[in-house]
Amino acid sequence: MSHSSNGVKVVLDAMGGDYGPEVNLLGALMALSAASELKVILVGDEKILHTLLRKKRFKALAHKTQERLSIVHASEVITMEDPASAAVRKKTQSSIHVGLRLVKEQQAGSFVSMGNSGAVMVAAMTVLGRLPEIERPAIIVKVPTHTGFVFLLDAGANVDCKPTQLVRFAEMGNVYLKEVEKIKAPKVGLLSNGTEASKGNELTRSTHEILIQKKNMDYVGYVEGYDVFNHQVDLVVCDGFVGNVTLKVVEGFANMVVLWFRRAIKKDIKSLVGLVLMKKLLEKFKAQFHYQSHGAAPLLGSDGLVFIGHGKSKEKAICNGILAAATACQKDLIHRLKTELQTPLATPL
Repeated sequence: MSHSSNGVKVVLDAMGGDYGPEVNLLGALMALSAASELKVILVGDEKILHTLLRKKRFKALAHKTQERLSIVHASEVITMEDPASAAVRKKTQSSIHVGLRLVKEQQAGSFVSMGNSGAVMVAAMTVLGRLPEIERPAIIVKVPTHTGFVFLLDAGANVDCKPTQLVRFAEMGNVYLKEVEKIKAPKVGLLSNGTEASKGNELTRSTHEILIQKKNMDYVGYVEGYDVFNHQVDLVVCDGFVGNVTLKVVEGFANMVVLWFRRAIKKDIKSLVGLVLMKKLLEKFKAQFHYQSHGAAPLLGSDGLVFIGHGKSKEKAICNGILAAATACQKDLIHRLKTELQTPLATPL
């Protein structure tokens, strides 16, 4: 299906991720083929990228999209093993820095990287800065349910949070779901260990007291872990420690279910035929929980659109991440967030 991006220009960190520039290039070419008006800027070692473009496997796609694909040189690379803060300070000519500066200078609308996520977050705050009234950025991700998707925020950017920060996460997530995901009145819940007001810890109870006073969102109160998959709410808010653990448990559980099912059927010879017939269904189930299907997640709170993908992303995830970044740019998400968050947050006495 063809996508329209209305001339949006997206920067891709071509050196990021575990598989390097070759996979990033292929993902970019796939995105350009899917969106006829999209433009992509590849940031990285220009010698390597030009050499790849001359390879047979890229020639045909590159020829069709060459007018919408450009390369900007970056002389340094922040690796997955580099300590985030130190690398951001020392490698100021990295593909991450150069790409973010293109967004800062308004030469592009958004930035996508499958590289060192910690470095991307630190560099985004250094180069782009934070939105007004935002202390910390947060990552929002999709989690599959039986009726679609629920969104979880924060997915790992902030291990320790204050109540006011969680409230801002809720507000940013509420805007994102309205503007980008087109959910008219998102239901927002706070992840806790019970739905009763007496449950939770000091952080969740203090956050709850602020959220119940909010008039600009449909806050429904506490939600428990299993409510996430029952789709009781559209947005689940938590700190990054809880969010990241939740995501990894979900991914691990999905993998375990598929593995257990295959082993159980293989013990029964008669069921082997059924396994063959159900192979596509099992793979589809597993894909629902896999980052490849969803591309990259937005870092909400930076003063510029930044999308962060999984380090093990292949071309499909990279393509989807670029298209997601283009959509957010097209919806003018940063302007909408600034408008919504311009009022200082009042806290209860």
